[in-house]
Amino acid sequence: MIGSLVHLARNLHAGFILAREGALALVDANALPPSARLGLKLARLVERPQAGDGAARLSKALTRLGPSYVKFGQFLATRPDIVGVAAARDLERLQDRMPPFPRAEAVRMVENALGRPIDDLFLEFSEPIAAASIAQVHKARIRTAEGEETVAVKVVRPGVREGFARDLQAMRAAARLFERMVPDARRLKPLEIVEALARSVAVEMDLRLEAAAVSELAENTRDDPDFRVPKPHWDLTARDVLTTTWIDGIRLNDLAAIDAAGFDRVALGRTVIQSFLRHAIRDGYFHADMHPGNLFVDGEGRLVAVDFGIMGRLGMKERRFLAEILLGFIRRDYLRVAQVHFEAGYVPPHHSVEDFAQAIRAIGEPIHDRRADEISMAKLLTLLFEITALFDMQTRIELVMLQKTMVVVEGVARNLDPKLDMWTTSEPVVREWIERNLGPLGRAEQAGRGLWTLAGVIGDLPELALRAERVLTQLEDVTARGVALNQDSVAAIGRAEARGNRWGVAALWIIAASLAIMLLRGFA
Repeated sequence: MIGSLVHLARNLHAGFILAREGALALVDANALPPSARLGLKLARLVERPQAGDGAARLSKALTRLGPSYVKFGQFLATRPDIVGVAAARDLERLQDRMPPFPRAEAVRMVENALGRPIDDLFLEFSEPIAAASIAQVHKARIRTAEGEETVAVKVVRPGVREGFARDLQAMRAAARLFERMVPDARRLKPLEIVEALARSVAVEMDLRLEAAAVSELAENTRDDPDFRVPKPHWDLTARDVLTTTWIDGIRLNDLAAIDAAGFDRVALGRTVIQSFLRHAIRDGYFHADMHPGNLFVDGEGRLVAVDFGIMGRLGMKERRFLAEILLGFIRRDYLRVAQVHFEAGYVPPHHSVEDFAQAIRAIGEPIHDRRADEISMAKLLTLLFEITALFDMQTRIELVMLQKTMVVVEGVARNLDPKLDMWTTSEPVVREWIERNLGPLGRAEQAGRGLWTLAGVIGDLPELALRAERVLTQLEDVTARGVALNQDSVAAIGRAEARGNRWGVAALWIIAASLAIMLLRGFA
């Protein structure tokens, strides 16, 4: 009970900040039931005059609420299907910048994580050079077999896990209450969104997993001449510390420095697009946070990526889906694009393939009347997902993350080369993958894998038969005797349901009373 009151107090505070900064103006009242509309109207009474326009209000409110909510906003930026395209675009600009914690505290964290004094680990260890909500970065030097080397040391912020755990518990409580009070909102799956954020943050706070991401991406791209990533130093890496090679390079948004260094911006823009597509389609594993701050060009003109806290992964089905869709639009084969959706199982079979192809044509034809450098591939995918929603296509998190990453990547490439032809740039990568995986050689490899799988199934047939017999026996018992429900269980269910209803009503009264008190105090 005390925990519920604490969560309620935290959520009331968060709700007041959101209302005060005008973030609730983004909510479409017409999409809410009458009771929720009244609550929204009351909450907006405390809105600050001249709170600002658009989703900038939401960004400001989340920044005021602290690191957990900033991270939540960045997570929502990858879900335009929930917050809307305009809000997602503004949330992309939400800056995860926090004041650094002292070097002495970082030294303590490093020594505890690696079990040795800082002077035994590093020849030099600088003051913090960048700080975010989860970790900060220091520049250091180490001694290796080849000589001295400059490295980047990422250190998790002290107490960050406890802070995120408290805020996530409050978010879970708010999501449950929201689902109970606004049943129509369940389709947005608010509790599932919070759990997805919790998993994402848990991964991001274990720097060993980020080191593994660097290692996997490096392995995938070791033969790519125009792309590289830092090398992790595993002996100087733990849950709270990540050490990688230092990157000396020019940020991709520093156009003046790129020009001064004599690099070809047109070629760099092409490398950005083709590298991303290779990682997504060829490898099924891509950097999902490729904003300009995480991309550099090194002294040899190669593209270098850093910060691997957010990664995306695509299975073979999703990779084929993406490749065939892009190629279908390039060739104006809308029927094939529609068929790919049905073959992947993304669109329910009760819909007509021909009707779906007609809807896709409405997206594809207008782009062929425009110059190649005016066509946005990311916008095309956004429109495609809007159309598929009309045909009951369920939201696919991995595809939404892919689409949002493509929006950012395309923006980076077009900043380097405003006349970039996305189609000509993408076509070689897409065509090569399709020829390799869907051509004769690819079909032969698929057949070989299928035979190997079939052989394994045949070998397991005796065990499968025994399991089937046990399941059928249990099913016969249930059919004959029925499912008995203990009376104590029935009573407990009734008590839990009654308690939940009482808490819901109490929460509404507390919220209304809090807003009334705030209004009476005359907030300016």
